[in-house]
Amino acid sequence: MNARMGEREGFAGLVLRLRAEGINNIDLLTAVEQTPRSQFVPAAHASAAYSSRTIPIECGAFMEGADMAVRIIDRLRLKPGHRILEIGTGSGFTAAVMGRLAERVLTIDRYKTLTTEAQKRLDALGLRNVIVRQADGSNGLQGEGTFDRIIVTGAFPSMPRFYAEQLVSGGSMIAPLLVDEDRCQMMRLTKTGSRFETEVLFDAPYLPIVPRLASYL
Repeated sequence: MNARMGEREGFAGLVLRLRAEGINNIDLLTAVEQTPRSQFVPAAHASAAYSSRTIPIECGAFMEGADMAVRIIDRLRLKPGHRILEIGTGSGFTAAVMGRLAERVLTIDRYKTLTTEAQKRLDALGLRNVIVRQADGSNGLQGEGTFDRIIVTGAFPSMPRFYAEQLVSGGSMIAPLLVDEDRCQMMRLTKTGSRFETEVLFDAPYLPIVPRLASYL
């Protein structure tokens, strides 16, 4: 089987699994199809690009399984005019898909290696509206104004309200919260005026967020 055929079959299988759980957003599925996931996965794991398995990447980080990645983006309810902040670039796959659905995506990571490699992949796909930076996102990101959506991929012990303050009214944030030592849940926080409403979405395999920029990687 050649790479292109494998990509098509992997995507088709992913779509069947997503539709079985009620994810039918055509714009989202098209954005995923236009973002070849095999280009974001280490070569040794190319055969698992569209699987639900967590995949290790550089710097001891990991990328969530394809199902989880799309499920999170689906819950963000993105619209074409939205400005997105992503804390935790990883491979860049999630940012790339979101870049096809929103006006602008700013994605940050503490690892220089990850941001550099993600930028190369985004450039190869011609996604100019996705901005990648190396930055410490553990205490929020100042000086960038407000966002319609924020997604965090490092777990906190409680909902990080310093991010929520960067949401526009009506905006929402999705972040994993540590429930106990071995479990965390994805939560959605929606801002309405000065009030915040939280909602439990699903369990998620995320690690605690690490502060400060990485020194060597």
